[in-house]
Amino acid sequence: MGLMISMKNSLQNRSLNFRAMGTDVSIEIADLCGLDADSCRKNVFKIVREIFAENEKIFSRFQKDSELSKINNSVGKEIAVSEKMFEVLELCLKFNKISNGYFDPRIIKNLEIIGYDKDFGINDLNSTESREIELEKFETDLREDLILNLEHKTVLVKKRIDTTGIAKGYTVDEAARYLKKQNFENFVVDAGGDMYAYGKDSENQRWRIGVEGMDDNRIMLSLDNEGIATSGISRKRWRIGEKKVHHLINPKDPEKFSYDIKTVTVIEEKTVEADGRAKVLVLMGREKGLEFADENNIKALFLDYRGNVYLSKAIRENIVE
Repeated sequence: MGLMISMKNSLQNRSLNFRAMGTDVSIEIADLCGLDADSCRKNVFKIVREIFAENEKIFSRFQKDSELSKINNSVGKEIAVSEKMFEVLELCLKFNKISNGYFDPRIIKNLEIIGYDKDFGINDLNSTESREIELEKFETDLREDLILNLEHKTVLVKKRIDTTGIAKGYTVDEAARYLKKQNFENFVVDAGGDMYAYGKDSENQRWRIGVEGMDDNRIMLSLDNEGIATSGISRKRWRIGEKKVHHLINPKDPEKFSYDIKTVTVIEEKTVEADGRAKVLVLMGREKGLEFADENNIKALFLDYRGNVYLSKAIRENIVE
């Protein structure tokens, strides 16, 4: 499930729901410009679905013919990549640098070792058989293994990588840019909790978003032309024998699967920026993550399994009073 959108008059909204990139995607367009539902379905929504389908073919690590798979099958070779892939790889380097290594796309091998080598949404990753798990720690600079050539738009990887950690947020932003170009002024694009909210809802209010993982609605967030993303371990966790594991592996201490935080929700100008930072803050843990958020003026909400909520200073302006 994604974040909960609060809309008092959903009948006045044009909506689309479909599945892509391993998650549920929904588009809500508030009543505007006299566009009827049929026009949305045949024109605008068709393009939005194509954006998600195209990006899934680029960034999926489960499709053998994806562009990401092509890169990972060319370790040690310099190859040309698409503009979209190049942009996401640049973002991977950026998030790795600003997080001091907590964000690391080289984690793909460790994910496969613990069984996450297929789509979680349609496969059961649980295993009754206990086995030794030895995971790789990443201490070298990512730039040594992910080398980009800006002039020629080429990449050389020395270790396989996984871009799916921020691909959804990147795609949400692309879909939002398309809707803006079509002169829509009020809409939400949501891909499994990675969301961009633009303009107002059908009541002419800022979009109000519930916090994923929270059992009640005691806290609501309002968005003002912003992206929001939630990262956590509650949706993607499984067992290998008696050992509990999840998909958010700390590259600095990969064999320690932390359950300190249930979810972290981050608000940024771009969804992909929120996406990358939310994952980083989960891996840092509550104390270090909250300190990092305040030092870097990040709008962040931490939720633990006891229901306790911790807010960064910057996010308080988005809390609905």
